[in-house]
Amino acid sequence: MDNKTRFMLFIGVAILLVLMIAGSSIFYKIEAHERAVLFKSLSGELMKDDIIQPGWNIKAPWNDIYKYEVSEQTVEENMDVLDKNGLNITVDVTVRFHPKYDKIGELQENFRGDYMNRLVVPETRSTVRQVMGRYTAEEIYSTKRPEVEAAIKEENRLVLGAVGNEVEMRSLLIRSIKLPDQIKQAIENKLKQEQEALAYQFRLDKEKSEAERKRIAAEGEAKANQIINSSLTNALLKMRGIEATQDLAKSPNAKVVVIGSGKDGMPLILGNN
Repeated sequence: MDNKTRFMLFIGVAILLVLMIAGSSIFYKIEAHERAVLFKSLSGELMKDDIIQPGWNIKAPWNDIYKYEVSEQTVEENMDVLDKNGLNITVDVTVRFHPKYDKIGELQENFRGDYMNRLVVPETRSTVRQVMGRYTAEEIYSTKRPEVEAAIKEENRLVLGAVGNEVEMRSLLIRSIKLPDQIKQAIENKLKQEQEALAYQFRLDKEKSEAERKRIAAEGEAKANQIINSSLTNALLKMRGIEATQDLAKSPNAKVVVIGSGKDGMPLILGNN
């Protein structure tokens, strides 16, 4: 082996060693549940609009890669808030979210990767406090709870998804609302009394409706009897009597005929069947 061949072999081995040592700095893989952005160290430029997709990729060893988890994530928060009257309430909230796939460069630039603690958690806590501060403890605990939850969800969704924040909120769930025991008992007693009052009013309305129904039925029956009585003239009664006598006379059963008396007397037919 001549010197030139030895030199080329040495160069090849050296290059291979460099690639093996620097491989992790050159080759990198983005998983299916990830996205990434490239930062060029020499120029100080963040390639925030060039989102790196899943798969194997190559970069210069001096550049940096920022990976982001883009699958759905969950944050659970327990916080103390004040109602409209300054009463302390403890609330447990769960938020499900993920970064917008094509906007992770914005998150890196604005929050340096820690968007969960710099954006999601503080904004969620702020929204919950602001919304619940508009309602009383009784409304939050009972009468307007769905309205309160809907307002928190919508306002938090808008804040997290605003330009520059770029987080997609999938859902927000208020797991529990805890009031001081005395306040909770007072609210429950009041609600119980209101339910009893509503039940009593329902019974009164039902009885009134039944009385009205009976009155209308009685009036209808009275009118019907009045119409019938007014239609029962002597001529009509005499005609009906003649028709009944004719029908009885046609019957094959044995019968006794009693001749009526008076000017309008009608015969009476008696039978043993």
